[in-house]
Amino acid sequence: MKKHLFGRVGSGIRDAERRVAYTLHGAKKEIKETVDAVRERDPAARSTAEILLLYSGVHAIIAHRLAHKLHKNEHYFSARAISQLARHFTGIEIHPAATIGKNFFIDHGSGVVIGETAEIGDNCTLYQGVTLGGTGKDVGKRHPTLGDNVMVGSGAKVLGPLYVGSNSKIAANAVVLHPVPENSTAVGIPAKVVRRGGVKVQNDLDQIHIPDPVAQQLARMERTIAELRAEIETLKNESGEADEK
Repeated sequence: MKKHLFGRVGSGIRDAERRVAYTLHGAKKEIKETVDAVRERDPAARSTAEILLLYSGVHAIIAHRLAHKLHKNEHYFSARAISQLARHFTGIEIHPAATIGKNFFIDHGSGVVIGETAEIGDNCTLYQGVTLGGTGKDVGKRHPTLGDNVMVGSGAKVLGPLYVGSNSKIAANAVVLHPVPENSTAVGIPAKVVRRGGVKVQNDLDQIHIPDPVAQQLARMERTIAELRAEIETLKNESGEADEK
């Protein structure tokens, strides 16, 4: 009986040790992925120590990974407590239920808000002041879904249960209220989509040189006016030649 009891206890201890080791290994891997994402996308990053100790976006992501695990295991209060503590120290609020993929990067990060039912794919980047929020009229799935390799510029708002396709960019201060196709750029308030013809936006973090649909329309109008003027001049010349005859 004692041997059987000790055997069960020993087996339980070994199982617990394996679970702890597995959890620590997973946490180490997630932290490494986060650090690597910062190194790849932030030219100001100089060392791993600097990234781990001084980057608020990294702190918020690490805290969210832990809070998300607790939330999945139905430890809702503990999960929310961690997320609110992280918000207090980083200025970034991520609901514990939000689903976030690998290699996620929040640059600077102050004012970023990610809602409860938001889903973010792999290799995505958010800049400061971004909101992945709801409109207040939806129930159930209320927040956006981002595909892989999506960049959302400073101050942009993506609202409602819409989908932003992979390899797309949301320009700074855009307000996105409708789905965005893959390989596209959304600009303006409300945001309009500028197609990118299948060209990937992955690792293109330029928030400035983004096509402006208004400027493009004005350029098209100018070309049309120039063509009409040329036609009018041609008609005038032809009419003058006819009168002379």
